[in-house]
Amino acid sequence: MNAPASSDYPEVLNALVDRIGRRAWQARMAELKRGCSATYAGRALSQLHALELTVERLRRPGRNAPLTQIEARIACLAGRLVAMADSLTEAGRVRLDQTLASAVSGQGSLVPLFHLMRTASVQQMRGFDVGFLGLEEDAPFDLLLHRLGMEAEIVCDVISAEAGRDLHRSAWSQLMDRVDPDLQSWLAAHPGRYLLKMTLPQGLKGCEACADGTKLADLHRRITAMLSAHKRADYDEAAVLRLDPLMLAAAQADALGLMPRLRREFGHEAHLAVTSAGQGIFVMAARAGREDEVAAAVHRRMAEIAPKSLTGARPGILAMMIEDTDRLEWHQLRQQLRLEGEARHFMTRPEARAVVAITCSSREELLGPAEDEGSPCSELRFRNPSHPSAKQPALAPAVMSSP
Repeated sequence: MNAPASSDYPEVLNALVDRIGRRAWQARMAELKRGCSATYAGRALSQLHALELTVERLRRPGRNAPLTQIEARIACLAGRLVAMADSLTEAGRVRLDQTLASAVSGQGSLVPLFHLMRTASVQQMRGFDVGFLGLEEDAPFDLLLHRLGMEAEIVCDVISAEAGRDLHRSAWSQLMDRVDPDLQSWLAAHPGRYLLKMTLPQGLKGCEACADGTKLADLHRRITAMLSAHKRADYDEAAVLRLDPLMLAAAQADALGLMPRLRREFGHEAHLAVTSAGQGIFVMAARAGREDEVAAAVHRRMAEIAPKSLTGARPGILAMMIEDTDRLEWHQLRQQLRLEGEARHFMTRPEARAVVAITCSSREELLGPAEDEGSPCSELRFRNPSHPSAKQPALAPAVMSSP
């Protein structure tokens, strides 16, 4: 199924909303409207739920502009989801409706279902018949592939990259929302260009109602006290803070133009924020006490789900989607072969006995060019050479390692 025509996509997206339930969808949109403010946390929430917000925007009448690539992909996957729902048995539709209800409540999102639909469409384009047995029969896996007499099970899983970070992006957003008003007031009284570098050996998680909520408040107090006392440094076992002049040549630029230069200076793992007031600029750059271990978190997740989600009666594929990554971080994970290293290490473990291949993707692949439009599938794919079915020609399109 190709992307809907420009005149059809509102109908497709409204069909998805009808499947979810208008009342539940409207409640979710109202919740997101309240939360997606101009604050740091609000912008982070907008990014997290960009898929749902795009569906809501596109289904409204009156749009005349052609769809962007991402919008077209969202409309295409929404159409696949609606068509799949119509093809399910009654029991399958009940399970799908329960999944959709969870997707628009609490911490849920539509991303896991769209990942499921993309995975199914990719395999269909490779020549496989695909059954949604997770929905149809409540199987522990999600998809059943069939080609040339061979079958394989697929588990579609979504893991947040936050699971591999000691310093969560959500915690950073909360901290900046606390600190930013104080920084603006301080800059107004102390115009200039400043850089506050922070190292947090114990990390910081985004949880207001737990111990790290107390850490957020303590760190906020330390920053404001340090500025009020005109101190250049403050350190203990929880945090190392140092205030210096901002010496980057790009400091002459505005706050938005400064960010790319800062990213190049501090690397993809640094958490950055720029506050400006008048001619004053205050940059905050923070790191955890150790490197992020996103790939290792994916390894741990695979070891958790493989034994309980794959039956062992057929070859199994783990289709892992890593959420909460930006483009730079995702490209670093790919180029540094960290995901490949952890995937191949995992496939030597007993928990991977049923696993014939692992695929890894992000939102970049989920919402990138559609495979059925002739674009190559850019997901990472690793074959388990020790699995008995690894060299079966019938499974080759789904299990052959990426070039």
